[in-house]
Amino acid sequence: MTILERRQRIIETLRLQPGMRIPELAEALGVSHGTIRNDLEALAQDGQLQRSHGGAVLNETQPQTSPSFAARARRNEASKLMIARWAAEKIEDSDAIFLDASSTVYAMARYLKDRRKLRVFTNGFEVARTLAANPSNIVVVVGGVLDQDGSVIVGPLSEQNLQGLHIQKAFFSCSGFSPEAGLTEEQMAEGRLKTFAIASAEQVFALVDSSKFGKVDLTPFAQLEQVTHLFTDDRVSHAWIQKLQSISLNFTVCEAHTANTFSPKTRENAHYRIGFANLNENQPFAVDVRRGLERAAKEAGNVDLVLADNQLDPVVAGQVAERFLKQKLDLVIEYQIDEQVGNRLMNSFQEAHLPVIAVDIPIVGATYFGVDNYRAGYMAGAALGEWVINHWTGKYDRVIIMEEPRAGALPASRTTGQIDGLESRLGKIPTELQIRLNCANTVEISEAEARATLQCLPNVHRLVVLSFNDDAALGAMEAAVHLGREADVTIVGLGADRLVRSLMEQPGSRIIGSTAFLPEQYGSRLVELALKILRGEPVPPAVYMNHTFINAADYR
Repeated sequence: MTILERRQRIIETLRLQPGMRIPELAEALGVSHGTIRNDLEALAQDGQLQRSHGGAVLNETQPQTSPSFAARARRNEASKLMIARWAAEKIEDSDAIFLDASSTVYAMARYLKDRRKLRVFTNGFEVARTLAANPSNIVVVVGGVLDQDGSVIVGPLSEQNLQGLHIQKAFFSCSGFSPEAGLTEEQMAEGRLKTFAIASAEQVFALVDSSKFGKVDLTPFAQLEQVTHLFTDDRVSHAWIQKLQSISLNFTVCEAHTANTFSPKTRENAHYRIGFANLNENQPFAVDVRRGLERAAKEAGNVDLVLADNQLDPVVAGQVAERFLKQKLDLVIEYQIDEQVGNRLMNSFQEAHLPVIAVDIPIVGATYFGVDNYRAGYMAGAALGEWVINHWTGKYDRVIIMEEPRAGALPASRTTGQIDGLESRLGKIPTELQIRLNCANTVEISEAEARATLQCLPNVHRLVVLSFNDDAALGAMEAAVHLGREADVTIVGLGADRLVRSLMEQPGSRIIGSTAFLPEQYGSRLVELALKILRGEPVPPAVYMNHTFINAADYR
């Protein structure tokens, strides 16, 4: 997430749990204690909170969650947050969605900060308030009677508001769940409202923590055949998992950094379990790869996914691999940035006779899938050279190269391609005009490196930036914006992820384009390749995506 998104999430977390301290916030957001301290200081300077010993409290002007709703949110909180994180991935930009007033769905709403142009219908005040903070969203609170708690609206007016709507995705929790009774609620009015919402929805997602399994409450509002996908937590028993698989239900068992997705077992098809260790769940490109893989696995009908987050951390990647080796998998898809670590992981997988597909970063012994690095880089460099010719009459003062040494020689060829493409338009770039920075594959480090460089060049005004990927491009852009020097830079990215595309929509964007890697299409190609390997069919040692360079004009 960006710095702004992380700080907004801190505000939302402190609103729900006023007593959280720095170590708890750091663990919840997956960052260091120092990062949280810096964020709290910045938010305090903005007047949004006040520092306290070991933490912070919101200013009284901040809207407060009702005590009874906060108490509900704290019940089985760890399970709800795990479910919320993975369920939120089903929502994409511009979706028309219904969200109920449950504390689990409220937790999910807090994970939607990077979504844009959502059309939200809800009977939950807390949900509405959270998503209305994003001005690109349209949030409709369905009318009716406000309950005593002040957080839920129900009644005939609410039901009338839902009639005639076409909702793409509806998200519900419940107070009870069983295969026989389906999803049930304690309150009749709330159950009736959910029934109306389901009737208007194309897809229905149930967010049910394991404490509710086997319980039947007063009002049933959905049968299992109406549920597109169910999310639960890792406390669910093995017996329940087997039972759910036998009743034609797609479901996901969620952990903090891992999710096991199951499809119904059938006798007609061989069933496979595939592990996917993602690069990082905070980067839009990697998230889009994982979403595409989930869609493709569901369409295949005979693939169960075990999802994990490598967090750009070699230690975590090793821990994920250890967990995979205990999961009785048939194949592993490894997305890991460090070439040396990848080779160590491959040794463990080979000892277990597990076939491996390596995404974007090659691993010796694995089938490679992903970027045609040199070609993708060359396209971006050539386009940037054309921009410099058209806007700066072919003149420049420095070329800043944001690279990632950990990735190894093959991904490094995208940087070589960028330089060659730039030189094909501008001629040989003198070594003394090149500045090489380590982007570390994150927006934050790229921003810090680029900011320090810009501060050292106060009187240099034509800076050409080549980026290892879109995160490096975003970091360079944030540095220029922070220093008020947008006009001094022109930046090209690699990947064309959704955040970069949204920036390119803006007039005068200094990110002039990006080579599209089409992460949303990785999933179908990966599942196709994996099934060929598992069926023993011959596959080439490397399978490449096709690339297209997208410039700002394509998104205006």
